[in-house]
Amino acid sequence: MTPTTAPVSSSAPTATSAAVDGFLSDVLRGSVSPAHYAPGAVLDAVVPGWRLTALGPEAIAQEYGRWFHHPARFEDLRRLPTATGEVVEYTLTWTEDGVGHTGRHVHVIDVDGATRAIASDHVWCGGRWPADLLAEMEQARHAH
Repeated sequence: MTPTTAPVSSSAPTATSAAVDGFLSDVLRGSVSPAHYAPGAVLDAVVPGWRLTALGPEAIAQEYGRWFHHPARFEDLRRLPTATGEVVEYTLTWTEDGVGHTGRHVHVIDVDGATRAIASDHVWCGGRWPADLLAEMEQARHAH
């Protein structure tokens, strides 16, 4: 897959995309800052077997601290601008305790027009897959 790091739209970057740029940079760094979020921001996350909500910049950064705590890279990244933010889809890879992992997420992000910070992030997470499970999934894919 070819990584895409810019919005799919041909329009110039906006304050909306700048907020999302900061979030995505932090994901790659392995530490998400509460500075990207507006007061009262909401994280609504669907994860394997669970759904959770975090309210406010600190709570969101704390939750994402459990998700993104290793430097990573995007295997693929797709950004689709919306009227109030972006839809972001990616596959992320990282190494944890010497084992390669991959995760897949889709975020529907809305940015507050006044603060230019993220007001809501609705995310769907496919889970975190260690190298042995990735190999098993690849084998199953080729078996069909």
